[in-house]
Amino acid sequence: MKIALFGQFFHRNAEEAITILLNYLNGKSNDIYIEENFLDIINKNLDTTIDLNDFKTFKTLNDSYNLLISIGGDGTILRAITHVKDTGVPIVGINTGRLGFLATIQNENITHAMDDIFNGNYKISKRSLLEIKTTPKHQNLTELNFALNEIAISRKNTTSMITVSTKLDEEYLTSYWSDGLIVSTPTGSTGYSLSCGGPVIAPDAESFVLTPIAPHNLNARPLVITDTTEIELKVDGRENEYLVSLDSRIATLQNDAIITIKKAPFKIKMIELATESFLDTLRKKLLWGEDKRN
Repeated sequence: MKIALFGQFFHRNAEEAITILLNYLNGKSNDIYIEENFLDIINKNLDTTIDLNDFKTFKTLNDSYNLLISIGGDGTILRAITHVKDTGVPIVGINTGRLGFLATIQNENITHAMDDIFNGNYKISKRSLLEIKTTPKHQNLTELNFALNEIAISRKNTTSMITVSTKLDEEYLTSYWSDGLIVSTPTGSTGYSLSCGGPVIAPDAESFVLTPIAPHNLNARPLVITDTTEIELKVDGRENEYLVSLDSRIATLQNDAIITIKKAPFKIKMIELATESFLDTLRKKLLWGEDKRN
């Protein structure tokens, strides 16, 4: 197998995960590639007997890779997809962060999880993405114009609300008078959208959700739409600029920009172990059923 390793940070929990994983992979006859910036972080911080010079590095991925292992939290996986793009390389996440809806493997389960993966004891969960286009075009939103969790519109340099005029398939919906608007995938429904009152959506649902951020229209509620819908947004406010974020990536747009959001033409493949499921993750991460009466 040709395996890529990706991470962004090094801390105590990550050190344990990296050590366990490298020791495991070092005993396997595989081609192991570590993202070059992540290898620099490991070299500077990790005290190990493993010769890190035995591992190759990568800057970009292609479809010759069989697997990408993300070491970090959900944010690290969101960053990892900017390397995976439309290559179809499956991703699995080792959770050294906090919540971990996407990165679900804990340190104590790394060896067992890797055994399952190498033995083919897993399934693939295909996750829809959002694609953004702007008129006029924005340089930072041309190549990496997709998001796995959400695309969010928010105010910039002001405490005043903005107005987000919204059309669905060219039909006017409403103008949200709010701090912003989140367009979320089912994968992202447990993230920013959830914290703003949005619904939890199963990953395989063919839906998107519009969730206003602190709306002053008190009757404004999250809206679930089909993922074939084309969404058009136009922002107005006291400032001439506003922010648009694609997962963890942020750009500044002028108020005269028109945003078009729709489903991306490719999906991200997430590895789901046989011992895990979305419902199991919900119970664990959101503490559903955590009641003494149960």
